[in-house]
Amino acid sequence: MQVTSLGGLEVSRIGLGAMGMSAYYTGAGREEAESVRTIHRALDLGVTHLDTAEVYGPYVNEELVGRAIKGRRDGVVLATKFGLVSHTGRPGPDGTPANIRAAVEGSLRRLGTDRIDLYYQHRIDPGTPVEETVGALSALVAAGKVRHIGLSEASAATIRRAHAVHPVSAVQTEYSLWTRDLEADVLPTLRELGIGLVPYSPLGHGFLTGGIRSLDGLDAGDWRRTNPRFTGDNLTRNLRIVDQVGEIAVDAGATPAQVALAWLLAQGEGIAPIPGTRRVDRLEENIAADGLRLTADHLARLADLTPASGARHAEPDMAAIDR
Repeated sequence: MQVTSLGGLEVSRIGLGAMGMSAYYTGAGREEAESVRTIHRALDLGVTHLDTAEVYGPYVNEELVGRAIKGRRDGVVLATKFGLVSHTGRPGPDGTPANIRAAVEGSLRRLGTDRIDLYYQHRIDPGTPVEETVGALSALVAAGKVRHIGLSEASAATIRRAHAVHPVSAVQTEYSLWTRDLEADVLPTLRELGIGLVPYSPLGHGFLTGGIRSLDGLDAGDWRRTNPRFTGDNLTRNLRIVDQVGEIAVDAGATPAQVALAWLLAQGEGIAPIPGTRRVDRLEENIAADGLRLTADHLARLADLTPASGARHAEPDMAAIDR
């Protein structure tokens, strides 16, 4: 597995997002032993970057990751997030110093570690100046409890303000063949400041793999059932994107998932996607994208894909993005 740098933090170019092992998607919380095997296999194959958050469950995903990396902690770049669970009783995202101090202690305990390699603010708290939040994170770095800090779904202006207080190593946001809005402002800002990018949902919540052509196989509580891109006529329209990616995959001798990941890796250094899976076979498929080199023609065709129909999140979730 090749590596890249997130603002000075070296990680495998492809990481593993653990969220779906515990929450939000069909099958989450089932077959925990298989999820642990998947994490172990990832580490064996050179994946160093594992991503979780306190809100996944909440809490149970951090506990799962902590159990899986027991005895192997030194080989892991461990990332987690705070702010969508309030420990102070405040509604909405909580970026107050008091909440951060409580959150980090809980995450350290659940993860079974004495330090977090990359600690993100999960969503920007509009009621707390980002300078105040980052000041509290900087204190955690000074105390040795956190090595690097990050932001998730932050605007370019907020990223600049945060970086002026303490170096931001990475920004996590949705980025994939069907979600490219960050290319206008956020990505150029990251390039300018030397901040890494961690794309979450790089496979479009599983849609870009070609394995979802209807909602029939999704659990009743699967988050995608209410996502605008998976509902109504949008799903039918978006299948055109999947079919276009599939045609390129056949031409490249790869799978659609591998094409989607290889496209992200082709966007330059400092980009480390974190596709999520509970299955060893899917993990191995995703990791193989590290060795896939798309041609100039493939990249041009992918750049010209049909735009996605529907917002990438429901309206309440979109309100917390790009603050």
